[in-house]
Amino acid sequence: MRKIYLASKSPRRREILDTMGMDYEVVEGDCPEKVNPWERPDQVVMSIALQKGLSAAEKFNKGELIISADTVVVSEGKILGKPKDAEDARAMLRSLSGKTHQVMTGFSIIEAGQHMKMVDYVVTEVTFKDYDDQVVNWYIESGEPFDKAGAYGIQGKGALLVENIRGDYLNVVGFPISRIVDTLERYFDYSFA
Repeated sequence: MRKIYLASKSPRRREILDTMGMDYEVVEGDCPEKVNPWERPDQVVMSIALQKGLSAAEKFNKGELIISADTVVVSEGKILGKPKDAEDARAMLRSLSGKTHQVMTGFSIIEAGQHMKMVDYVVTEVTFKDYDDQVVNWYIESGEPFDKAGAYGIQGKGALLVENIRGDYLNVVGFPISRIVDTLERYFDYSFA
């Protein structure tokens, strides 16, 4: 079986692969994330995922499989990335209160040295409860929002903000493993089971 490399610093993505029992190693690429202002959110996440994957794939050439991903929150057509500071997190959380937004994760799988690559994305709709500033302040004080797109983590205390989701829960965490494994099996002749 070909070796899988995860081109990501995200501990949540590693946890998902660990939970699935996948044999992999982490590799980091040196990739500045370039975003064109005219691109739609789905194009942005796929482009950044591919940039990360291509950067990491340069280190290999024997058919290794490199998986990379990028996740954003999209509210009213606007991309919400990771907050810069507490005020940025506060503004994001207030804007999401009582509303439905989308979480988009783009991913790429590259077969090193073979010029084979697949890029796709997954969307999950998340509806937040209508909460007040006291809840926002409590959540910011928890420290959880600062390294997460949209300033929340559904797998932690941020779950208390959520009213419901429609779609893949692990996509909201940042790694739609079911679609990724389907892509590995379909296009890269990788057998998970």
